Amino acid sequence: MTVNDGTSLGAITVTFAAGDTTTAKKITAINTQLAAAGSQVTASLSGGKLLFTNASGNTTTVTATAAIQTDLGLAASAASTNGSPMSTVRQSLLNQYNSLLTQVNQLASDAGYNGTNLLNGDKLTLNFNENATSSIGIQMVDSTGAKFVTNATNLGLTTQTDFSNNTTLDALTTTLNTALTTLQTQSTAISSSLSVVQTRQDFTKNMVNTLQTGSDNLVLADPNQEGANLLALQTRQSLSTTALSMASQAQQAVLRLFQ
Repeated sequence: MTVNDGTSLGAITVTFAAGDTTTAKKITAINTQLAAAGSQVTASLSGGKLLFTNASGNTTTVTATAAIQTDLGLAASAASTNGSPMSTVRQSLLNQYNSLLTQVNQLASDAGYNGTNLLNGDKLTLNFNENATSSIGIQMVDSTGAKFVTNATNLGLTTQTDFSNNTTLDALTTTLNTALTTLQTQSTAISSSLSVVQTRQDFTKNMVNTLQTGSDNLVLADPNQEGANLLALQTRQSLSTTALSMASQAQQAVLRLFQ
C-alpha cells in the first residue's frame, strides 16, 4: 500500500512480509517501514478504522483501495472516500470554513447604503457640478468590463465536504489566494475612485472658503475699525460745534463795543 507523508518525503510504499498474516502484524509492519523512511506518520486502528496520524495529531492522506482494506481485515466502510477519516480538528476547520463562506455572501448582500450596494455590482454616479457635465461612475467590474458581484461563487469558492485530503487543501489554498487577489484588485479600483472624489471634495471646500472670505470682506464690518471711525466723527462734530459757538460769541463781543 502507499502512504502520502504530507511532507517532502511524499509517497511511501509499504509492503507486507509473508509472516504479516494478522491485522495487528500488518499495522506493526506499516509503522516499522514508515519509521525507517523517516516519516513521523503512524498507523493505528480505532473503532475498526485504519488511522494515519502525523506529529500534530491530524490524519494524513492515505491511498487505500478496497483490496487493501480487505487485506488488512477492515470493512470497506472503515475508510473515508480518500482512504483516511478526518480528525476532529479538521472536521472543526471544515465547519468553520463553510460557515464563513455563508457569512461572505450575507455580508456582501447587506453592504448597501442609501439604496446602493457596490459589492452587489451597483453603480454609483457622483456629479461634480450643477449641470452634471463632470461626473464619475464607481462600480466593481471584472476583466471584461461587466459588473462584478461579490459572492462566493464569483470568487471561485464552494462548500467543502472533506478536509482529510491534503491535495484538496492545497487546491483550496490556491483558490483562496486567487479570491484574495481578486478582492484586492477590486479594492484598488474603488480606492482610486475614492481618491478622485476626495481631491474634488477638498478643492470644492477650499473654493467655498475662499468665496466666503471674500463675501465677508464685502458685507461685514470690522468693529474696531468702525468704532474708531465713529469716535473720529464724533470728535470732529464736537470741534465744529465748539468753533461755531466761539465764533458767535466773538461777533456778539464786537457788537457790544459799538453800543
